[in-house]
Amino acid sequence: MFHREKERKQLLYVQIAEKLKTEIRSRKLRAHDPVPSEGELAKKFGVSRMTTKLALESLAKQGIVYRLARRGTFLSENGSVWEAEDLPAYTPKVMRPIKKRIAILVPNMDDYISRIISSVENEARKSGCHLLIKITTDKEDESECLQELYEDQIEGIILYPRGRKTCSEKVLRLNLLNYPLVIIDRIFREVQIDCVYHDHYQGAYNLTQYLIAKGHKEIGYVSMIFDGVTSREDRYQGYLRAMLDHNLPINSQNIFLECTEDYLNNLNASNPQLETLIGCNHTLTALVCADDYVAASCLYTAIHMNKSVPEQLSIVGFTDIQLASLLPVPLTTGRQTTEKLGEAAVNLLMQRMDNSRQGAITIKVNTSIVERSSVRSLQIE
Repeated sequence: MFHREKERKQLLYVQIAEKLKTEIRSRKLRAHDPVPSEGELAKKFGVSRMTTKLALESLAKQGIVYRLARRGTFLSENGSVWEAEDLPAYTPKVMRPIKKRIAILVPNMDDYISRIISSVENEARKSGCHLLIKITTDKEDESECLQELYEDQIEGIILYPRGRKTCSEKVLRLNLLNYPLVIIDRIFREVQIDCVYHDHYQGAYNLTQYLIAKGHKEIGYVSMIFDGVTSREDRYQGYLRAMLDHNLPINSQNIFLECTEDYLNNLNASNPQLETLIGCNHTLTALVCADDYVAASCLYTAIHMNKSVPEQLSIVGFTDIQLASLLPVPLTTGRQTTEKLGEAAVNLLMQRMDNSRQGAITIKVNTSIVERSSVRSLQIE
């Protein structure tokens, strides 16, 4: 019985090896092209990873493929899987460099994130890397994608985490394995891990200071619930510090930190939460908003209340999404430069992939102020 089972397993991996030869032919792979990974083959043919590993090792012994640690399996120069009629007209003799494969995981594909992906793709090309893009549906899917990419021997990952209070267990495990992983646009203070993010604190500080320079003193602040999101916390702290540094009173009635997503789903409607803030504080002349969506909700609420922007209320946002320039009153906002973010993230990832043993690195990317029409100067000229 034991020998029969052993023989069956041996026969199975031989079958998979033959199927892989057919797959190579059907894809018309050339020398040094990557062949399907153990994980991909296991899913495609419904077998274990051990079986696909044995199949790939069998082909490697035959000289059809060659395997590189942490890079994958590739068709060899003398791979003999082509039928005579399948042979391409020209087979290059020059050894082509094997491109490294990296991946970026994002929670959605809005305007801001799409610009990040574009900058990462551009920098990956400069570095000679193939970029895989994964969009996660929830936190569980994010962890599964990380595991799948790791098992498929992707050489490094850039992760834009879904909204989390703490670092996920999967990220912690990969970090302990010294796997090249860079977090973007978020920091997890409880763990030492490579990250690249915008300087949210300084960005909000500069926006508040900008309003002060325009003559505003009664400046409010609006944010979604922090819920452990460090960028929201940092922006609020930047606002507070700017007010204190300019000896301006911080009026708690001018601050609202519990804006909920329910009202942000219909931005051009009046937001009852913000009606109270805007309607009850008659001395309020300006609002710093934690992001452009909140700023848009403030703008439309003010319009519904017949409060003119910027004549009666100045509003600034943060991020500079495409929507910011398309509002009824184009929004002055803090721009998060995606080009520099993508460039820094890829360069840091490449550094880790080159076996850098330096401690966890945190890179802050500066923001800038984009002036449009939503701020009025109160200075006497």
